[in-house]
Amino acid sequence: MSRITVLGGTGYAGSAIVAEAAARGHEITALSRSVPPEPVDGVHYVQGDVTDEATLASVIEGADVVVGALSPRGALADGFRDVYRSVARIADAAGARLYLVAGFSSLRPAPGAPRFVTDLSHAPAEYHNELSTVSALVADDLPATPETLDWVAVSPAGKFGAHAPGERRGEYRVGDDVALGGPTGGEISGPDYALGLVDLIESADHHRAHLNLAH
Repeated sequence: MSRITVLGGTGYAGSAIVAEAAARGHEITALSRSVPPEPVDGVHYVQGDVTDEATLASVIEGADVVVGALSPRGALADGFRDVYRSVARIADAAGARLYLVAGFSSLRPAPGAPRFVTDLSHAPAEYHNELSTVSALVADDLPATPETLDWVAVSPAGKFGAHAPGERRGEYRVGDDVALGGPTGGEISGPDYALGLVDLIESADHHRAHLNLAH
């Protein structure tokens, strides 16, 4: 079993990943700004600020895998990419693999085509900055990290989130950076995204890659 640290472990994606990984017997540390009202048994919850490097180092040290499930909103609206640069540097120094919950807009509609983020007309204007920020992390920041950092960015289908939770089917498909759901996005539930992501962690078959999960 692996020692897995989940950053943003009480959010929509993060909490699903924590529950899935803990159910399989992994040793889980979850860092978030607040402790959940219904904690998962056996999970070590740490309440703290991801913008504080000492806090990041304390939860990443000794981890085999770091999962980043943060969102560029609220307190992270401006410093999201800087936080992940710190996460990448600390994880690299610790020898931990890094898995990122990415966004649908960082995917492509076809091989070699521009990413969806180049035309955000499909999304409300208030989300454009958030989508662009996550896409820049995947397209620019992660590839620029040292080759010694083993990272995998995992985008969900277009219909994914607390607004469209869906149900656990116990199945999913894995694709590369071309959206499995096509231009309309497709869908995947939180539990099945977590199922796929933890399977990817356990198999460790992908390295410095951008993938996507969909039903």
